[in-house]
Amino acid sequence: MSKKKLIEQLKEKNPKLNQSDLETAILTFSNSIISALKNEKTVEIRGLGRWYFKKLKENYNARNPLTNEILYKPERLKLRFKTSKRLNKIINK
Repeated sequence: MSKKKLIEQLKEKNPKLNQSDLETAILTFSNSIISALKNEKTVEIRGLGRWYFKKLKENYNARNPLTNEILYKPERLKLRFKTSKRLNKIINK
């Protein structure tokens, strides 16, 4: 779903709100999630899911399959998303 469609749906449910107010609310919401993730914090929205980081170990034996060259991959973070049980039930009905 795009931001435009989300704003349209919110406008249908709340006709009293201006489109600019809805855009500001969505922008604030997404920016707060982004800033929390930039600070490597876990973000949980009940009923939707959880964004969290998983630490991947360094790898000394990684290989480039094209050139067969051995590469070093340093320790890194990977962003993961896990859906809530409620959302999983809704999706898998």
